[in-house]
Amino acid sequence: MVQQRDNADSGHAQNIRLAVVGAGMRGHAYAAEAAEMPGVEIVAVAEKNPTTVRRFASLFPDAQVFDDWRELAALPRLADAVIVSLPDAYHRDASVAFAEAGYDILLEKPIATSPEDCDDIEAAAKANGVSITVCHVLRYTTYTQKLRQLLEAGAIGEIMQIEHLEPIGHLHFAHSFVRGNWARSETAHSLLLAKSCHDIDWLLHIMGRPVQRVASFGSLGYFRPESQPAGGSDRCVSCAVESSCAFSAVRFYRRGLNNPGSAEEYNALVMAGEVTPEAIDRALETGPWGRCAFLADNDMVDHQTVQMEFTEGRLASFTLTAFSEGANRKTRLFGTAGQITGDGRMISVYDFRTLKTTVYDTDEFGFDAAAGHGGGDRALLTEFIRALREASPDSLTTSISASMASHRVVFAAEEARLTGAVVSLPS
Repeated sequence: MVQQRDNADSGHAQNIRLAVVGAGMRGHAYAAEAAEMPGVEIVAVAEKNPTTVRRFASLFPDAQVFDDWRELAALPRLADAVIVSLPDAYHRDASVAFAEAGYDILLEKPIATSPEDCDDIEAAAKANGVSITVCHVLRYTTYTQKLRQLLEAGAIGEIMQIEHLEPIGHLHFAHSFVRGNWARSETAHSLLLAKSCHDIDWLLHIMGRPVQRVASFGSLGYFRPESQPAGGSDRCVSCAVESSCAFSAVRFYRRGLNNPGSAEEYNALVMAGEVTPEAIDRALETGPWGRCAFLADNDMVDHQTVQMEFTEGRLASFTLTAFSEGANRKTRLFGTAGQITGDGRMISVYDFRTLKTTVYDTDEFGFDAAAGHGGGDRALLTEFIRALREASPDSLTTSISASMASHRVVFAAEEARLTGAVVSLPS
């Protein structure tokens, strides 16, 4: 960390005080992880949703509550660092404001929704001598750590090519990118940025070399008015074919009533404000999540591929799709001495020399691929807190500067998709 803590009354020199800006799913998860660490205290939260505030306050009753992040940023600094997990479109303004106020920042991905806004955030960090860590949690998972260990040991020789798949899942896609908060490019930029910028970041991390050229193809192919089943309605609650539709909001959100602590319950909380039959039915009848998935005013692509050429002719292809079961990411790495197949937990190494396959289960290290991003959340917070205590920003794996490289690839890929061109990146 660069910024010293002279303006924040932190008590013991090793204690760390955090403020949370945006207490939705990711802000809540980071705060909960951090609060379990010795000497870490959550002292403030800025969140405008009353239901979300109540949920947060039940875990952190001593935290000061602000309705607007601007109120917190305008005060003398009352914490050592701030976790910024607002909707993507607000990242630029909030990050610049908190950097100017002297806070070190843990910033949820993406950095921002335009190259210019990303540059502004990086410039603000440098100008004010603060550190910004981007939450590219896939770099921190036990799976990634083991994979990197194998690659550095030469398990498959030199990597020549990577294939990587993110199967978003049809229900998750409909919830977030058709009916939900990331359905429109005017606020979320692109599906690649909103959902998969950390996949692109992960590929650069694994390949260990810069991207030179990128191409991309993708479109909104299915979640469109012409795909609506015959007899469909504008809302699932009044639809004659709801019971046979794979994207029924009625079935999807009512499942949250019977699954406490699950993703289904959280999705119901997001759409209804509270998980009760009355609230869910009211939201289905009047809210955005009750709309037909084919009439939702969405414009995000529902399937996309990205082709990347790295230095020395190394290649990677990335596919993201709505048309899948919700499952772990799938990866194949092709090397000069072998092949690796992985799924976020299991790693299978085939050796060209011995013709044998060795399998590693990274769940043995204490995390599975679905829980806290396979241990990535905890490892990220551990590194962030250690850097704050030791004033060592150079130790951050996903600093703003390191993360900008992969964001530039994402923006170039979206340019390539929209123009049909192969886009070159600066060397």
